[in-house]
Amino acid sequence: MEADGPGPSRSLASFWQRGDPFVLLTASGLTLVLLLLAGMLVLVASKGLGVFWPHTVEAVELADGKRYVGVVIGHEERPSAEDGAPQGMRTNLKIANRDVHGFDFVWVDDDAIVARERPADAGVVERVEYGDFHGYLRALRTPAGEGLRGEALWDAVRSAVEAIDAGDRDKGVGDEVVFDTAGGREVVILTGEIVDLWRPNRMGVAAKTAHYVAGLAHFLVGAPRESNTEGGVWPALFGTCMMVLIMSVVVTPFGVMAAVYLHEYAKQGPVVRAIRVAVANLAGVPSIVFGLFGLGFFIYAVGGTLDQLLFADSLPTPTFGTGGILWASLTLALLTLPVVIVATEDSLAAVPQASREGALALGATKWQAVRRVVLPASGPGILTGLILAVARGAGEVAPLMLTGAVKLAHTMPFDGSFPYFHLDRKFMHLGFHIYDMGFQSPNVEAAKPMVYATTLLLLVLVVALNVTAIRIRSSLRRKLQGGTF
Repeated sequence: MEADGPGPSRSLASFWQRGDPFVLLTASGLTLVLLLLAGMLVLVASKGLGVFWPHTVEAVELADGKRYVGVVIGHEERPSAEDGAPQGMRTNLKIANRDVHGFDFVWVDDDAIVARERPADAGVVERVEYGDFHGYLRALRTPAGEGLRGEALWDAVRSAVEAIDAGDRDKGVGDEVVFDTAGGREVVILTGEIVDLWRPNRMGVAAKTAHYVAGLAHFLVGAPRESNTEGGVWPALFGTCMMVLIMSVVVTPFGVMAAVYLHEYAKQGPVVRAIRVAVANLAGVPSIVFGLFGLGFFIYAVGGTLDQLLFADSLPTPTFGTGGILWASLTLALLTLPVVIVATEDSLAAVPQASREGALALGATKWQAVRRVVLPASGPGILTGLILAVARGAGEVAPLMLTGAVKLAHTMPFDGSFPYFHLDRKFMHLGFHIYDMGFQSPNVEAAKPMVYATTLLLLVLVVALNVTAIRIRSSLRRKLQGGTF
């Protein structure tokens, strides 16, 4: 016999009928996604923001007599023995001096350390090759450097380093500077091989902040070196921005025109429905497939034909029949085209039919109604499609590896030589730069800081591009709501 009135079973049934479980499920899913995203951003930011900060240098002496000068990178419990007995703690030191030790990092057991200090005269030297050097400055082998010690010697070396032309830093020029390692080994470094030098244990907060800002500026505008694991990322940053700009200029008009034709002019039927399904499916095609298409069509077919017609004198050396920023941009434009088409068509569908009919009733032609009424009202939706296209295109790597991105580009796609924009040139890209450092570097462990810093820069760039587009979209919406069109 059923119980009348409210009860546990009736409350449970009402709970399911209202859809509360699904609300909780979607809220939980959103929370999980946001936590994962926040965790990723915190990890990248924490690892990337501290790359250029002058960290404290420690000198340690071990029981076996070995001495190291380095920066503490990590501290953890040593792996347990087979019997499970505790093994104590160990410290990871970045000792640099790759040309002396053959490696950059060393794990030191804490119970093997007999002495540990932070020497004020310990210096860090950023070199053109072989990474950083940690040690003690002893002499400058020049007439002006004879007899100098302490602060006067450091000032003399800094002056000698600053006197070297930036273009000569990889030519092995300059005066000899003598350093001692922690183990007492003498190392001679030419001033032309020194990018910067400092004593972090003597620096205050203001000095460290100034050093950090200078290091960040060099990272943004400098050229990469040492197999891309050191130096700056300016060629990759510029190449990424230029590629996204070319891609956006190409994909936006073609995507809008395709969406306008499908929604406003094409006769609705099975063919148009099939085209829409095909466009939607293209958005899910793996990016490497687009890269193969770009290689076969744009480079071999179109580029090869252009070389035969316009650059026959240069053959067999190709001009456009090889990878370049133009073909890479067109490949990414093709990859992001479905996103723009779908977003634009959705925005066109959101425009009330009465707006079209009103324009036609006032004597406007079909094209005038579309151009003056429908497209302005669809502007925010079109920009939404462009935002999604930029967000995807800026981070793609696989297609670029086949269509023009390279590990190191000796010339920029834009320079002061006529015709200024050299669309046939290969280029560097931040995404490919990250892949190269993280997986192709001969010293992956030493490249980790630059991987995090470059990843953070790529995220900031994508966010900046999206924020700019969003602000333009918001401004357009306000104009539409205010009736200024």
